Amino acid sequence: MKKYCLLLGLAVLVSGCSQLDKYMTVSSNASAQEKFRACALTEANSMLQNGTLFAKSLTVTKDEIVSTCLKKMALEAAGIDSEAQTIATNVINALRAAQ
Repeated sequence: MKKYCLLLGLAVLVSGCSQLDKYMTVSSNASAQEKFRACALTEANSMLQNGTLFAKSLTVTKDEIVSTCLKKMALEAAGIDSEAQTIATNVINALRAAQ
């Protein structure tokens, strides 16, 4: 029951507070914790918007958000941003379509 209350509270915070926008974007010199918080809020909001935030257990949802954000942060630290990933995806899809 606590898990569902926590998820509900997070959903209310993410969807109901326009002031969270300032926490969802950070500068490039922000700390790792600030970047992670921004990513986690963005991912949770995205999941809420597409209806998947409550589709799984709290543990599974939390693990997905943590995994996604850690991957994004690691790729960013390596100099590979989401635009580079989009380009790679487009190249793969174009090659797949050409076959």
